[in-house]
Amino acid sequence: MATFLKTIRKTVKHWYVPAIIGVLFVLFGIYIFATPLATYATLAILFSISFLVSGIMEIFFSVQNKDEIEGWGWYLAGGIFSTLVGLMLVANPGISAVTLPLVVAFTLLFRSIQGLGFAFELKNYGSLNWGNLAIASILGLLFSGLLLFNPVFAGMSLVVMTALAFIFSGITAIVLGFQLKKVKNFPDKVGKELQEKIENLKKEYYEKMERED
Repeated sequence: MATFLKTIRKTVKHWYVPAIIGVLFVLFGIYIFATPLATYATLAILFSISFLVSGIMEIFFSVQNKDEIEGWGWYLAGGIFSTLVGLMLVANPGISAVTLPLVVAFTLLFRSIQGLGFAFELKNYGSLNWGNLAIASILGLLFSGLLLFNPVFAGMSLVVMTALAFIFSGITAIVLGFQLKKVKNFPDKVGKELQEKIENLKKEYYEKMERED
């Protein structure tokens, strides 16, 4: 039977995938700020590329971790969602100014829910900084809600809305990636004596559970 620490190490294959997606989204958000004169058709094409790339990477990450991460379904769903959005934008390059902000808002909403789910997954692994991801995800939820329901934000320019949405999503993904990296590196920071204590506690716990059954 694999040890607890080996299980932790196995759990985080390709931790850098969320971080790469996050960097991609942040750079894309900055690019949108820098090119305010871009047409909706141009934005739709760029969005489709970013969503397709991130979606494929997320599907790869989830499949690689399906036997290790309890919440791998969050990332699979996110990858499928991003891929479908990308395909939709490819099929409709002339998407309207009304529809595009809604697509961005719903994407941010979905990714924020996804990030919140992963935050509690990290909490279960004992990550002390899981709250950073939770806070970033909650901020994303609030912002997506404002985009969808607040009439004041409805008048905000498409450039500002989409740029901020991508930056929020990117920051959340980057935080997730580095939290997964910390979990992966945890066994290297634990001394041999402490590792033995952890394994003994785990063994004692399962023995007690078996006696109660």
